[in-house]
Amino acid sequence: MSMKPYLKHIFLLALIFHNGDFLGAQKQRPPVKVIFDTDMGPDYDDVGAITLLHALAANGECEILATVASDGYPFIAPTLEVFNRYFKKPDIPIGVPDTSAPDFSCPNHWNDSLVARYLPQPKTNQNYPSAVEVYRRTLAGQKDQSVVIVTVGFLSNLSALLQSMPDRFSTLSGRDLVARKVKKWVAMAGGFPQGNEFNINQHASASAYTISNWPTPILFSGFEIGVKIMTGHKVATQGSPESPVRWATAYCLSNYEHKTSQNRNSWDQTAVLCAIRDPEKYFYVINNGTMVCQEDGTNTWNPDQNSRHSFLVHKFPYEVIATQIEALMLYEPN
Repeated sequence: MSMKPYLKHIFLLALIFHNGDFLGAQKQRPPVKVIFDTDMGPDYDDVGAITLLHALAANGECEILATVASDGYPFIAPTLEVFNRYFKKPDIPIGVPDTSAPDFSCPNHWNDSLVARYLPQPKTNQNYPSAVEVYRRTLAGQKDQSVVIVTVGFLSNLSALLQSMPDRFSTLSGRDLVARKVKKWVAMAGGFPQGNEFNINQHASASAYTISNWPTPILFSGFEIGVKIMTGHKVATQGSPESPVRWATAYCLSNYEHKTSQNRNSWDQTAVLCAIRDPEKYFYVINNGTMVCQEDGTNTWNPDQNSRHSFLVHKFPYEVIATQIEALMLYEPN
């Protein structure tokens, strides 16, 4: 028997235990108040991301204030409802984007199939309020500098929020409301030190506007982070047979992009993890620069201008982070 696999696992375990609570609950602190903004397709790493979020909420680490869709495809918001219901949080507000947002379906129609399979009554995005309304109502009801926004999709909603006007929820403009109520924004977006990434380039004008006008600190998990972290096989094979998480993961692993895969890249999960827990337990964080987004959706990093932007860099072997993420993706509600 070769010693290489054995030594590899010993090394991974040593890293985990060296970091103390790396795989366990974090030190007790007030739950993070979080709004989750997702395209929930066409890719399916969003499924892992929302599961991870609910797992952390069940562990007392966060409170999910709202879940909003940034993809205009009619079955995105109902997909969010399926997962919120499964995790016994059916009352979490859900919002939908305006007509300027990208409208992407997946060729394997996993969203449509999931909704038909798990939602008691058929719904589309038309059954939900606007994301801007959900944002403004939610933010207005929170303490100052208390909310973390995590985006794992297009920036359509945040662009619209920044440009929103005073309404019945708040006398503040959108930008002023964000500046008062939001502590930080964590985004799966861009590539570092330069990139041309899907979440940014598919609604490039909204991305450029939002990033250049956002008034709070931003932490970016770039394409290069999640692309190396592979998860999903354990969820597809060990999850509860009744779970929509298991169903969606197994279904997409069997046919996404017309091929069969053992695992999938974990872009969106990294953003959620670092929105709720201390990112420096998992990654290096490069601080005090500016993510410059061009009108064509490409981006670069300017280290000489401090706009309170930061981005993640890998610290551990990819399998260490994958193990942590997939353990959370296996969460089942009581």
